[in-house]
Amino acid sequence: MNFFSNRIPPGPGQESVWDYPRPPRLEASSAHIRVIFNQVVIAETQRSQRVLETSHPPVYYIPPEDILPGCLHPTPRGSWCEWKGQAGYYTVRVGDREAPNAAWFYANPTPAFEGIAHYVAFYPHLMDACWVDEEAVQAQAGDFYGGWITSNIVGPFKGGPGTWGW
Repeated sequence: MNFFSNRIPPGPGQESVWDYPRPPRLEASSAHIRVIFNQVVIAETQRSQRVLETSHPPVYYIPPEDILPGCLHPTPRGSWCEWKGQAGYYTVRVGDREAPNAAWFYANPTPAFEGIAHYVAFYPHLMDACWVDEEAVQAQAGDFYGGWITSNIVGPFKGGPGTWGW
C-alpha cells in the first residue's frame, strides 16, 4: 500500500497520523478519558499523556492514581519499544471477568518518555468501551498496537493486514 496515495486529508479540527512525528512525541492531554470493563469505569482522567507517532492513532497513558485500585494484575509478558524502552503488562480483572495482557506500562522509560513512567495504556479492543470526551473510541486494527481512533483522527492507520512494513 502506498500511504501517500491513500492518505486521508484532514478536515477542520482533524489530525492526520501522517503528520505525527517519528520518533514519536509525548503530549499532555486534558481530554476526558474513560475506560470501561465488565460494566465498571476502571479508569477516568483529564490528566492523560498521549503518544503521537507517524501512521498510528494516539495511545493514551493514564496516571495510576486515576485507575480503579485492584483491577490491574502484573503478568510475565514484556515487550521492547525502540523509543520508550521495556514495557510490562497487566491483566485487567473486575469481578469474574478478566482480560490478560490488556494494559501496559513503562516502569523506566527512556528520558524522552519519562512523563509516562508507571502510567497505564489500555488496548481498546479488549475493553468494553474507551472514551475520549463524549466519543466512543474505535480500536486500531491488529492485536499489537493500541491506538485510539476518534472522528478527529484520520489515516490510513498502521496495524491492519499488509501494513506491517510501513
